[in-house]
Amino acid sequence: MTQETTLPLYLRGRFAPVPEEHSARDLTVRGTLPPELDGRYLRNGPNPLPGEDKGHWFTGPGMLHGIRLRDGHAEWYRNRWIRTRELDGHPFVREDGSVDLAATPGNTHVIRHADTVLALCEVGLPYWVTPSLETVGPYDFGGRLTTSMTAHPKEDPITGELHLFGAGFAPPYLTYHRVTAEGELLDSRPIAVPGPTMMHDFAITEHHIVWMDLPVVFDPDLAGRGGMPYRWDDGYGARLGIMSRTPGSTDVRWFDIDPCYVFHVGNAHEDEQGRIVLDAVRYDHLGFDHAWGDIGGPIGPAVVPEPGHTGATAVLYRWALDPATGRVAESQLDDRDAEFPTHNETLTGRANRYLYTVSGDGIAKHDLTGGGSELHATPGARYAGEAVFVPAADGGSEDEGWLLSLVSNDDGEAGELLVLDARELSVQAVVELPYAVPAGFHGSWLPELTEEA
Repeated sequence: MTQETTLPLYLRGRFAPVPEEHSARDLTVRGTLPPELDGRYLRNGPNPLPGEDKGHWFTGPGMLHGIRLRDGHAEWYRNRWIRTRELDGHPFVREDGSVDLAATPGNTHVIRHADTVLALCEVGLPYWVTPSLETVGPYDFGGRLTTSMTAHPKEDPITGELHLFGAGFAPPYLTYHRVTAEGELLDSRPIAVPGPTMMHDFAITEHHIVWMDLPVVFDPDLAGRGGMPYRWDDGYGARLGIMSRTPGSTDVRWFDIDPCYVFHVGNAHEDEQGRIVLDAVRYDHLGFDHAWGDIGGPIGPAVVPEPGHTGATAVLYRWALDPATGRVAESQLDDRDAEFPTHNETLTGRANRYLYTVSGDGIAKHDLTGGGSELHATPGARYAGEAVFVPAADGGSEDEGWLLSLVSNDDGEAGELLVLDARELSVQAVVELPYAVPAGFHGSWLPELTEEA
């Protein structure tokens, strides 16, 4: 058995970290890049230092990958580690038992809000980075953010406000925060939940916040052993909560649901019947254990599959919460394996027809109104990453625009930036990258940045 095959899954093949930072200019493009794509595609993900194994895919130090597109050309590619205090060797838990919120991997997402680019990881503070991927330092909104910050904040496309939360290992386990469109953190409120659940994502609608209090919880007995100290706990329960977005509100209406876990939300909205509708990728216990074990997490005793289990690790799912009756309607939307759901973010919190997901087969487009899905396949050793939707400036329909996805390879070959027409899932262009790009997490398209490099 070779050394390569004895490495854990998250350190080999398409997950294999790259040992160096690179810069390259004037990249080769196959096909035609839409001239309208004037900006930078940035994506975050874990990339351990050479010879390092943090014990779980989620815990490797963050590395940003960026491609600058302009006038139909791919001007440059860069990859840079995010220079967090953890990367410099500082522990998350200090000798006196206090927590250093700046000692974070910084490895999960990258966004721009109020002209500030932030690298995100839910266990600590965000890190301010430049559009050319250089680290400025930890960012606490002028001292107002005193908790961790989720890697999945939600920006309301109408108000421009950024909604976010911090999850903690000790009370308060959950704190809600609201940031103005100008970047000022105005509002922080503790929200009551019974324990330290691994709340990775949440949702907003026009008038509500949607919380997910689910049975993957922090286990102090696992802390300090490396990796992620979380496990499935059948005794914790599973519920979704709705909270008014009215300033000052902390009351949550909770709805019990069938046990499951959700890493990633697609979108949520309020329907004509007054229900709160949440679309997300759902893992049952068996599916969670399968995925969690592959990436280094602890799993318990063998789990009996649920009746009718399709064998899919995770599937697109819908919950409709009715405040008038207190009832929940649950339904599976598709039988494809799915993860990293994305949508046209001009409709965040409002009804949308389309969601885009990825799996080992490629990039899928799901029609939530007409039903069904179609696939752009990435065959062989090529694996598509999260597909970020970029709307066309003069688009007349929700799906008029492009999908950007970094493609990683199990065979170690160089990566690509795949540009698809989102309506047809047809290839618009492929940007050839000169280096391998490991599989990662989440990214953003940042149009028309003023700082050039």
